[in-house]
Amino acid sequence: MGEFRPAEIQVLTCDVFGTTVDWHTGVTRQVAAILGEDVDAVRFAGEWRDRYLPSMARVREGGRPFVYLDTLHRETLDEVLELHGVDADEETRRRLVRVWHRLPAWEDSVRGLARLRERFVVAALSNGGFALMTHLVKAAGLPFDCVLSAELAGTYKPDPRVYQMATRLLDVDPGQVLMVAAHGWDLDGARAAGLRTAFIERPAEKGPGRAADRAENVESDLSVSSYVELADALRC
Repeated sequence: MGEFRPAEIQVLTCDVFGTTVDWHTGVTRQVAAILGEDVDAVRFAGEWRDRYLPSMARVREGGRPFVYLDTLHRETLDEVLELHGVDADEETRRRLVRVWHRLPAWEDSVRGLARLRERFVVAALSNGGFALMTHLVKAAGLPFDCVLSAELAGTYKPDPRVYQMATRLLDVDPGQVLMVAAHGWDLDGARAAGLRTAFIERPAEKGPGRAADRAENVESDLSVSSYVELADALRC
């Protein structure tokens, strides 16, 4: 891929879980509120999230038909509840799946996105289902111009079809799009689809004792520590 030219960028597509919102804090707090002392909420949240990528990989690789993320979260929730010896009723399980619909934004997200939006079209591009993302963005007050769910592509990132769906719907060439994410696998997928990439380092993404992706191990056109720093880098 050629030299990165910020002036050519028209659209920012932004990952959400971990990049724009703090899923670990949000899930941990809500699990603790729902299940109380029945579980170690920090451990529970981490073990649930550990099943996120493998569950989507089975869809991408043709091991099962496409289902939206709430369904995958419900299936992996059942596994984690069994692992922790918790026999939750159906209503409790539904409430737990919905915790992913309401997660706090990182402190810099709203301010940084608002600045970026003054110059670029700024879209959420997430593996979350369309309803999930709509509820999450509204609850967190995230100033996105639009929500693009992997559900619209019928597969999951890092499948190239998700990034291609975004460029098609926004009517831009891949090289005019900057994919923003805190995960190397997401940026690798975007780059393979012809997008430019920006890495936001979120050291606390996975909570205490768990290593998040670090800048030195991720290939990207830009590397920053916040959306505010990204706005500075792009002169917004």
